[in-house]
Amino acid sequence: MIKLLARIFIKNNDYSDNSVRSKYGVLCGIVGIILNFLLCCAKLAVSFITGSVAISADAFNNLGDAGSSVITLIGFKLADQKPDEGHPFGHGRMEYLSALIVSMLIMLMGFELGKTSVSKITDGESPVFSYVAIIVLGLSVLVKLYIFIYNRSIGKKINSQAMKATAIDSLTDCISTFAVLICTVLSLFVDFNFDGWCGLIISAFIIFSGIKAAKETIDPLLGTPPESDFVDNVEKIVLSYPEIVGIHDLVVHNYGPGRVMLSLHAEVSQSIDILLAHDIIDNAEQKLSRELKCSAVIHLDPIATEDEKVNEVRKRVGELAKAIHPQITIHDFRMVVGDSHTNLIFDMSVPFSLKRDDDDIKKEMARLVKVIDEKYLTVICIDKEFIKDRE
Repeated sequence: MIKLLARIFIKNNDYSDNSVRSKYGVLCGIVGIILNFLLCCAKLAVSFITGSVAISADAFNNLGDAGSSVITLIGFKLADQKPDEGHPFGHGRMEYLSALIVSMLIMLMGFELGKTSVSKITDGESPVFSYVAIIVLGLSVLVKLYIFIYNRSIGKKINSQAMKATAIDSLTDCISTFAVLICTVLSLFVDFNFDGWCGLIISAFIIFSGIKAAKETIDPLLGTPPESDFVDNVEKIVLSYPEIVGIHDLVVHNYGPGRVMLSLHAEVSQSIDILLAHDIIDNAEQKLSRELKCSAVIHLDPIATEDEKVNEVRKRVGELAKAIHPQITIHDFRMVVGDSHTNLIFDMSVPFSLKRDDDDIKKEMARLVKVIDEKYLTVICIDKEFIKDRE
């Protein structure tokens, strides 16, 4: 059904296009609202007939899902707003906020279901068996499974945390409704109050799912390192220009799906004409923006690539740095030769996994460099890598 509606209402399939993402979000949100509202009405009718607290709670859970879909839909519409004077980076993170609200609702529903289930256990009253309940619950499982499948599929295609959170919610609903169905069937054969205990177990499962969804939403709001594939693509594109011999200090800012800004330093030979180097950097920025759908800024770092002595010492210093930690790299390397000593000036990119004080790292590096030449002194700036640690 979603594919059919998408073909009718969404002609463009460029999932990186923000307007296309918004249309998919609105379409899936509207379908989710309609389906969840119908399920809620059907389950409420059955709960009045049977007196089942589990079915009643499941009905209100579906009502909450309809409300979550409304929030997701609003989040997509707000996120699609153009940048303005007060929000120059756009409103993309509104999608993350809507996903966070959805996860909060998931946990709230789980908590309320738990309270109702405890009351049912203490009362000891069993629900009335009904074949209508079996049919409604069975259909509900199939519908929620369908909602889970299309939300997960579209969520991956458009990289939407809100839709992924909704998909998780639908899966938990599918499992919980199936558990209610099993307990309803068992109540026909076994004289035990499955209703309350089933509701209690489901509530714990729903709360856990809500916590997991919240964490996955909070992480991009706080700021996470870019995916390894994205970093690899950046390196591949920038280093495709022969004049650029290395990159470092890559920083990626995510202001919501499709709103990525990155900056990096590119090393080129100091012997290259400055206008040619500037043209190369401009071309690399444009290629990054075009192929990765981002805004890119590259800082030019001239280095001595034709001085054999500098190249040899740079290589030795880089090897010594890896003795401290295998993921440490050096860049912006310069040698200032004097009569009594030589200054080795460079930056060290240190991963967050190395839990040592910066001054201790500098002192150890200074000691290691003395192995090359006693006259070498170090002037070191410590950088932190803003990408994931990689081998």
